[in-house]
Amino acid sequence: MPAIDLRSDTLTRPTPGMLEAMTTAPVGDDVYDEDPTVHELESRAAELFGHEAALFCATGSLSNQLGVRMLVEPGTEVLCDVQAHIVRAEMGAHAAVGQVTTRTFSSPSGLADADRIAELISVGGGPYHVSTAAVAIENTLNYAGGKIQPYQNLVEISELCQQYGIKRHLDGARLWNAHIATGVPLESYGALYDTISVCFSKGLGAPIGSVLVSSADNIARARIVRKRMGAGWRQAGVLAAAALYALDNQLARLADDHVAARAFADELAALAPAAITPDDVQTNIVVFDTGDHDAGAVAESAAEQGIRVSQLGPRTLRAVAHLDVDEGTAGRRARSSGRCSPDVPDLEPVEGPLTSAYRALVSLPL
Repeated sequence: MPAIDLRSDTLTRPTPGMLEAMTTAPVGDDVYDEDPTVHELESRAAELFGHEAALFCATGSLSNQLGVRMLVEPGTEVLCDVQAHIVRAEMGAHAAVGQVTTRTFSSPSGLADADRIAELISVGGGPYHVSTAAVAIENTLNYAGGKIQPYQNLVEISELCQQYGIKRHLDGARLWNAHIATGVPLESYGALYDTISVCFSKGLGAPIGSVLVSSADNIARARIVRKRMGAGWRQAGVLAAAALYALDNQLARLADDHVAARAFADELAALAPAAITPDDVQTNIVVFDTGDHDAGAVAESAAEQGIRVSQLGPRTLRAVAHLDVDEGTAGRRARSSGRCSPDVPDLEPVEGPLTSAYRALVSLPL
């Protein structure tokens, strides 16, 4: 049985059309700032978000580091959610490389709130306290199950930052999903932040790449820091072409991933009601509880049945819908995740990866 891999939307492979775009892209040396396809991508990204300039980077972690670094001087702090990628999944880079302090706030249900952030802001700390230089928001919030930050909440947080004279960074790795799910224009999101990082190698299906969007001055400085960090690259237009193809051909289809994830959650809840609340699934990420069972053991059992999911905690697993699976491929395998019994009866023929995933999960001890 071929594995159905729902560990992440970073696992997608380039489509034939994307590969063709990559192999035919005009290229130059990006360290010399001479790659025309990179220029096209950077100009387009800046325009989409209503900013002056952009910088194409290898990873979202790099573009986040550069974005925060443009706003936060060494020895000052950035505030972010306790579940934010910049503090949980970037290997301590903001402290180790950027010499930046982080403090975290806890968000109910993963939704950032201006009042909670206001309680932490420290300005003019002098020789006694670390001063707050920026607030970073992640939208959607990965570890909260792909939660979308309500736009009005973001407006209030932005206004709070302006009130205190502090800067605003957006980790928009999956902002494309929020945009498709809510219809909020990208330019409206862009107006709320000083630096924005968006990723092309997740739901959009490109093999690599993120873009940092900001002012022309910030991007000029970020380009220098990127090179200092050893992250300059040469004929990067081959990769920029994949990102451009994704914007043109694979952005609107994110809605299919959202439908697939919700269908997955509905099926799982019907068979293991304590595992998940389907209404919590807003985009392409499904986070579910394994109850009294060790999440690692459940993930191993799932893998034995042909479905791979990722472990987020001792009792928490994550499944992510993406380009290489669809709702038809997800359906029946999750119907086998509640009993781990060898005599679970076969269901109707598998129609696709997510269908198969349902069946595998339902046979597990949830």
